[in-house]
Amino acid sequence: MAMTRKEHLEWCKERALEYVKNGDLKNAWTSMVSDLSKHPETMEHPAIELGTMLIISGDLNTPGSMSEFINGFN
Repeated sequence: MAMTRKEHLEWCKERALEYVKNGDLKNAWTSMVSDLSKHPETMEHPAIELGTMLIISGDLNTPGSMSEFINGFN
């Protein structure tokens, strides 16, 4: 049985936040983007582009900022 959009998004967040918890921000973001692409309703989530820009500009360079951004997905 397929997950709903909400269930899938929570699963993505949980997996990404495990990386954040271990201090691996690069793989946290990689995991989030990769997992979002696995559901038709999240595969083109607008926050993917925003997050990428924030990473490039250095705004998601702490565990706190990355966690806050990931938790803000809806």
